Amino acid sequence: MKACIIFLFLTLSTALAAPVQIICLGDSLTAGYGIEKDKAYPQILENKLNKMGKQVNVLNGGVSGSTTASGKSRLQWFLKKSKPEIMILALGANDGLRGLKLAQSEKNLEEIILLAKKSNVKILLGGMRLPPNYGKDYVKQFRQMYTKLKKKHDLVMIPFLLKDVGGKKELNIEDGIHPNEKGHEVIAQTIIKYLEPLL
Repeated sequence: MKACIIFLFLTLSTALAAPVQIICLGDSLTAGYGIEKDKAYPQILENKLNKMGKQVNVLNGGVSGSTTASGKSRLQWFLKKSKPEIMILALGANDGLRGLKLAQSEKNLEEIILLAKKSNVKILLGGMRLPPNYGKDYVKQFRQMYTKLKKKHDLVMIPFLLKDVGGKKELNIEDGIHPNEKGHEVIAQTIIKYLEPLL
């Protein structure tokens, strides 16, 4: 009888537990440019994780066209509004595509990371890559920017957020850059592999 009561208490406690707040801080890839917002990977993540029995609420903090420069202020807003426990940091693609100085981009990303750490937010860093036509050195430095931050701050990192999606016509909208609904499904599945240990 006592065992049954304990079991029921634990089951009820789990059911009543507040969902883990996850913020996806990103650009158009996160916002779901070219598709319905509820088809973008943050919503897919929430649906998949909840079906797996994880109590989560995933917030879409993606803004099309944004660079790393706007990330810190956006995170500050979310910290006040929803108190996220985990952040998926997926910024930097627009910095690279615009040829911005990577030293500044790295500094911006580090400020976001430090703010998250100060607020006890776990971080999943989404690595990005550039097309080869941006120059061998710049492309290499851009990729290394993420690995440097990963090592320096001991972060969990997805080597390439668009793994199995980038460059595949059938998984992107007509511009060939932004994922379609199927592409977002693949991204969500990739993220889950790295996100689960943080939950």
